[in-house]
Amino acid sequence: YILYSKTHDKYYVGSTNDVTARFERHNNGHENYTSKYALWVLIWFTEKENRSEAVILELKLKNLSKVRLKSFISKYSSHNEGRDEK
Repeated sequence: YILYSKTHDKYYVGSTNDVTARFERHNNGHENYTSKYALWVLIWFTEKENRSEAVILELKLKNLSKVRLKSFISKYSSHNEGRDEK
C-alpha cells in the first residue's frame, strides 16, 4: 500500500495483511515513523498471493525516487478501486 501526507508532501510504502487496520494505526499515531506526518490518505494498494510477493513489491516501491513513485501511482491507481481519493 501507499499512503500520502498532503500536509508534508510525503509518501509511505508498506505491506500488511489488513490494510484497513494498518491505515487506522498510521493515522492514530500508533506507528512511530508515520505519526509525525499524519493525516495520511490511502492512495494505492494491491493484494498479492503471499507475503513473499508482497515484500518484494514493497521493497521495489521503496527504492523508487519520489518522481518515479508518483509515476507508478499515476499509472496504476486507475486500476485500484479501493483507493481513497480524498
